[in-house]
Amino acid sequence: MAIQPRYYDVIGFGDEVPGVLATIAAAREYRRQTQKYPRVLLMSTASPHQGIGGHLVRGGLAYLDRSQIDRHLRHSLGLDTFGAPPALYKEFLDRAGVTHIALDPEKGDRALRDMLREAGVALLSDADIAEVQTEGKLLRAIVTTEGETYCAKQFIDSTVNAKLAQAAGATKKTGFATFGLPNSELPVTLVFETKGLSVKRLKEIEFAYLKRFTNLADTEAQHFLKTAAGFDKTLIETLRKDLVDERGQFKTMWVGKDYIDIRSKALSIAYHSFRGKKLSLYDSGAILDRGNIAKFSDDRLSWNALMIAVTGIEAEKLADNDAKPTAEMLKEMAFVEKWFKSLGAKAVTPASELYIRHAGNVTEVVEPLSGAEMLAGGVPDDEALGTFAYHFDVRGGIPGIGEKAQAKGFLSTMFSKPIFNIGIRHAQLKEVQNLAVVSPASGFEGFASAAGRIVEFNAGVSQGLGIAATLAHLSDRNLAEISNREVRNVLMQTGQLPQIFGQSQAPDLAKLKQFETVVA
Repeated sequence: MAIQPRYYDVIGFGDEVPGVLATIAAAREYRRQTQKYPRVLLMSTASPHQGIGGHLVRGGLAYLDRSQIDRHLRHSLGLDTFGAPPALYKEFLDRAGVTHIALDPEKGDRALRDMLREAGVALLSDADIAEVQTEGKLLRAIVTTEGETYCAKQFIDSTVNAKLAQAAGATKKTGFATFGLPNSELPVTLVFETKGLSVKRLKEIEFAYLKRFTNLADTEAQHFLKTAAGFDKTLIETLRKDLVDERGQFKTMWVGKDYIDIRSKALSIAYHSFRGKKLSLYDSGAILDRGNIAKFSDDRLSWNALMIAVTGIEAEKLADNDAKPTAEMLKEMAFVEKWFKSLGAKAVTPASELYIRHAGNVTEVVEPLSGAEMLAGGVPDDEALGTFAYHFDVRGGIPGIGEKAQAKGFLSTMFSKPIFNIGIRHAQLKEVQNLAVVSPASGFEGFASAAGRIVEFNAGVSQGLGIAATLAHLSDRNLAEISNREVRNVLMQTGQLPQIFGQSQAPDLAKLKQFETVVA
C-alpha cells in the first residue's frame, strides 16, 4: 500500500537553533494573520532521544557567542551588554535560563520543545533525505529514507552544509572557495564537559603552570614547554611570551558569572607536553586550544577547546554524517579525558556531535553578502531586521589565506569588527525560489561567513525568514520574492523590531573591499 504524501505550508529541514526558531516564527505569524492553526513541520535527522537544537544541544556548545558591542557604543545608544538581540532568540535564551553566556543543553532542548509545541509546529525526528521532488525552480517535496513524502509551499534549510538545498539542485562550493581556497576549512571542535574540577582548583593549576613555564630556572617545566613546541625554537619563544601580558603580568583566566575565558596557553602547553604532540593545529591535526568555558553549578564545566583540523571535503563529509566524530577524533578525546582526570576531574564526557564551524556556501542567492558589505553596516537602516556585531572570527585560521594575501600585496588579513544590520536576502535562493538557507552555508562571500556563521546572527535572519515564509504562503508567492521591508513591517507591527544601529565608518572598509575582490 502506497504511503500518502503529507502536506504542509512550511517545512524546516535541520534542527539547528536558527532553523527551529524559523519554524516557530512562521507558525506564530500564520496564527496571527489567520487565527487558524498552522501547518508547519520541522524535520530533524537526529534521534528524538538526543535532544533538538543542533550543535548547541547535541554538540554541547554551551558557551554562546554573543553580539560584541563596545562599551562606549552601548552607553551612547543605551544598549544592554549584548546589544539588542533578535526578539525570538532573546525569548529562547530567557526560557532556557541563560544568564549571560552559558546555555545548559538540556534546558535548551526543553525550551525549544516547549516553544515548538506552543506554536503548533510538528516535529519529525530521524528524517533523512532519500530524494526530493522539484518543478522548475521550485522544491515540491522531500522523500525520506523511510519512503514518506512531505510536501510544502516554502522550505527553510538550517543545516551547516545546506543539505536540503544541495539535494534540490542549488549550487554550493566547498571550503572557502569564494577566496579560491575550496579545500581550506575552519577546524571542527569536539566539545566536552568536565565534572568535579572546581573553578578554584582550575585557577590554582593554571597559576602554577604560569609560574613554572615562565621560570627559566625550572628545567623540568622548560622541557615540558619545549616538548609542547615540538622543540621549535621560534614556537618556544612565542608560547613563553603568550603567558604574560604587555605589562609582564600573568595572563590568568577571566572568570565571569557563568563563563570562563582562558587567556594564556599554559593549560595547552601542559596538555601537549603530556601528549607529546606539537601545539600546532596543522602539524599535529588536533590541539587543546585556549578554552571558552561555560560554567554551571556542581562543578560542571563545558569546554570549547579541542580543535581538529579538517579540509573542505572532510567538513562536508562530517556534516553529511550528522556531525558524528570519527574514531581518530575519539582517540584524541581519550587522551584529553585521561589528562583532565589527572588534574582532578571526576568525569570527562564528549558531546555526541561535533561543532562544525563552516562547511562551504551556496552561491546563487538573491543578494550575496560579503565581509565588506558587513563592514559597511549591512542592509540599509530602513530595511534592517536587527543589528549584530562580531569580529571576522576564523578560529584556527584558513589554510593558505595568508600566503595568497601576501602574493597579492596584502601584509595582513586582519580587519575591523563589523557592526551590521541584518536582512534575509543572502539566505534566499534564486535557483530554488521557495527555499532559503540560514546557516554558515548561506550566501556569504569572502570573510562574511566568519561573522555570519554565528548562531545569534542567524537567529535574527531565521526569525525574518519564518515570517517571510508565511507572507509568501498567504500571498501565493515564493520565499525569494519577499523583501526585507515586508518582514520589517511585521516586526514593527508586532513590537518585535530591536534597536537598529549598524555602523559604516570602518577605516579599513576600502581595503577589505579590495582584499575580497583581489584575493578571490
